Amino acid sequence: MGPGGWRSVEDTPVGPPYERQTSVSARVNRQIILAARPHGNPKESDFEIVERPVPVPGDGQVLVRNILVSLDPFNRILMGNANSDQTPIALGDTMFGFTVAVVEQSDNPAFAVGAHVAGFTGATGWQDYAVSDGSDLRVVDPDAAPLAANLGVLGVTGLTAWVGLTKILDPKPGGTLVVTAAAGAVGSAAAQIGKLRGYRVVGIAGGPEKTRHLLDDLGLDAAADYKAPDFAEQLARAVPDGIDTLYENVGVALFPALPAHLNRNAQVALGGVMSQITRTGAFEGPDHLPDLLRAAIYKTLTIRGFNVTEFYDYYPEFLADLAPAVATQKLHYSTHVIEGLEAIPVAFPEMFTGRVAGKMIAKIG
Repeated sequence: MGPGGWRSVEDTPVGPPYERQTSVSARVNRQIILAARPHGNPKESDFEIVERPVPVPGDGQVLVRNILVSLDPFNRILMGNANSDQTPIALGDTMFGFTVAVVEQSDNPAFAVGAHVAGFTGATGWQDYAVSDGSDLRVVDPDAAPLAANLGVLGVTGLTAWVGLTKILDPKPGGTLVVTAAAGAVGSAAAQIGKLRGYRVVGIAGGPEKTRHLLDDLGLDAAADYKAPDFAEQLARAVPDGIDTLYENVGVALFPALPAHLNRNAQVALGGVMSQITRTGAFEGPDHLPDLLRAAIYKTLTIRGFNVTEFYDYYPEFLADLAPAVATQKLHYSTHVIEGLEAIPVAFPEMFTGRVAGKMIAKIG
């Protein structure tokens, strides 16, 4: 059991053998579909589990059986009524989601029956089975890294962190990098990539358990608890020489505290706005936009947002860079594992309470 009660990948090994007990035709495909559009945080009743026939692969296609399912904030955006311009999925559609799966049938020479694959476009979804032409799959080796890592630090989660620090920004080693939501899946990866690159890394998280995790388990140089009454003082102590690079994951709930500490020519990557995803009305509190605009002008800031889906072509470069660090345990990660497809509608809303740390994954099958 990891810090704060989190279950690490090593606590829940997932790998072969995955022997088929019955024929595919004798089974059904359980799917989690979108039943209602949420207002604010998602809830269990927004989902419905249905049973449909197992899909049949055609020429050049493969049938995969999902064994691990990723739960991500982006799923809430796709449910609709979110603070996003992203087009939502239709009511009744199967929920989008990244998975690790086993190839059950194959008419594609690139994928052998029994091979483990990761779906990196999310098309495999929250369901037991999926059919693919292989363009959205990559073969993964369960002996090279725990399978769950392919949904976290070696999946789109890790890619998001890596893109922000290598393709969006060009931070200089030795400077101070601040990462918000640093105990989360993306934030913890970004913070550790920063350490591997030679930056002084400061993590911001909510609660003493999470900040201890940043210091003791991830080896960050300093941490600040944004829920603490003395957060402003903690932040000032953590960045005595200011902030050279900011990897921002939270948004309006936290961002206003940071511009005063940004150095001249500082760089900001906007990787996410977790605190704003479920907002449905006008924002309350003071308007900090003038402060940010003033800082952007007089501190000559570089501020860039990005959508990781535009960077999937960088997957091979990303894996070549980070897979060795995972294999040698220079890059650590934690997972919050739930058991069973049926547990997803219950567990997913917990992601938006701030009580979940690490990568949320459902072990199904």
